[in-house]
Amino acid sequence: MEPIRVALIDDHQLVRDGIKSLIHSGGNMMVVVEASSPELFFAELEKAQPEVVLMDISMPGMSGIEATQIISQKFPTIKVIILSMFTSEEFIQKAIVAGAKGYLPKNTSKQELLEAITKVYNGEEYYGKEIAEVLLSNLVKKAKTEKTELPEDKLSKRELEILLLVAKGMTNSHIADKLFISVKTVEAHKAHIMQKMQLTSHIDLIKMAIQLLSRNESTN
Repeated sequence: MEPIRVALIDDHQLVRDGIKSLIHSGGNMMVVVEASSPELFFAELEKAQPEVVLMDISMPGMSGIEATQIISQKFPTIKVIILSMFTSEEFIQKAIVAGAKGYLPKNTSKQELLEAITKVYNGEEYYGKEIAEVLLSNLVKKAKTEKTELPEDKLSKRELEILLLVAKGMTNSHIADKLFISVKTVEAHKAHIMQKMQLTSHIDLIKMAIQLLSRNESTN
């Protein structure tokens, strides 16, 4: 089996040396090109023909995110793994949108680095534990804050009260007595409800009122 051809792009020589040592100790992969910037990497890309690229984000000149986008668009067979000290949601999301197939923090273990390279080479995606936790935390936050808007969310508290009383079969006069308002006010509220909900008949209003009552009872 041919070794996986890996490229290293990082502006720190010591970092590249350390990563290269880990990769060469993995047995079935080898570093075929290393560069201190994306611009230097692109100059060597055709000759080196890497299959997986380990990319830093913050470098002089072109950023790793910009370079990842170029690689994913122009060289789609080359897979990019971001290897960065930046582990905030913002950087992770930008990297994913740019086309990165993996994301690891720079303090990742040898075992995880080699596993990530192998999995990404085989067509999978790989996110380090710390990265996955950031993504999961963001997903949970969104789930808690995003509320599915129901049709009746457009109605005021008073309009909802009247709609529920309509569902219980109350007449305008009964609703007026219960809420201590005039019959004309009840009629005006009903007209506003029909306008907001784009209802064309009183039957449609009653149907909607019954649906609302049914939802309320199922959640109580």
